[in-house]
Amino acid sequence: MPPLLSRPMAPFEWAMLIVLSLLWGASFFFIAITVRELPPITIVVLRVGLAALALLAILRAMGLAMPRGGRVWLAFFGMGFLSNALPFCLIVWGQTRIASGLASVLNATTPLFTVIAAHYFTNDEKMTANKLAGVVIGFLGVAVMIGTPASAGFGSDLWGELAVLVAAASYAFAAIYGRQFTVRGISPLSAAAGQLSAATLLLIPLALLADRPWTLPMPGDATWAALAAVAFLSTALAYVLFYRILATAGPTNLMLVTFLIPVSAILLGTFVLGERLELRHFLGMAMIAAGLAAVDGRLVGAFGKQAR
Repeated sequence: MPPLLSRPMAPFEWAMLIVLSLLWGASFFFIAITVRELPPITIVVLRVGLAALALLAILRAMGLAMPRGGRVWLAFFGMGFLSNALPFCLIVWGQTRIASGLASVLNATTPLFTVIAAHYFTNDEKMTANKLAGVVIGFLGVAVMIGTPASAGFGSDLWGELAVLVAAASYAFAAIYGRQFTVRGISPLSAAAGQLSAATLLLIPLALLADRPWTLPMPGDATWAALAAVAFLSTALAYVLFYRILATAGPTNLMLVTFLIPVSAILLGTFVLGERLELRHFLGMAMIAAGLAAVDGRLVGAFGKQAR
């Protein structure tokens, strides 16, 4: 039985969560480069495929073998479907019908889905008033930070919006489903390699049918550099951190990264691209910080003790 995980995160776990948000936030920059020359599903296949090859090479160099057995690989395929194949494709399809800002807001419902799913499908991640309030405040903070242009299109395309919401729910169930690898004693490196390998096998037929990649012109150096960055940093390294945080902090805490990704993306845009921070960005970040503090529980507990 896994250890009880319904607890505040340690400073090292918060540090890993912030690094994970930076890695996933940076993926928007890398993907913005690759979409100039490659279709979306081909990008997804190359992203997960190159990441899987990198992790398999590291395992081989370390003299470690991948887990064997039908049940373990069935679990890898389940995780690859829930965490990569299904949500990646839904988000790509959804963003052909709705604005990316609205998609980001809808994707930020992932922690809310995680709190609800964890309440019913785990024994040690039950819903509390603090958790529910925290994810609602954090979600509103994302909406405020991204701004009114994102919400202006809400309701314009129900199917596109539902696609992104189903993707968010899929991420939530993936976080809960992925806990079994810790119980089985599978390392974060092996779990990430298995999941990404399975996701690649699931997505290759779809890319062949939809994109006909053999007909595409050879991408330029900038595209290959961006693909390498999104594969090795924003996917391979990111999923090792994903499983490491999941093993010690639990799915609800892990999915708080969805609130931090827009913060990371905006800060990267400010410091790397010279974009301007506005008042709504600071207000949204403050609300996200308040939501994270509510879910963590320590700040609320401190105020409770002072009130006594």
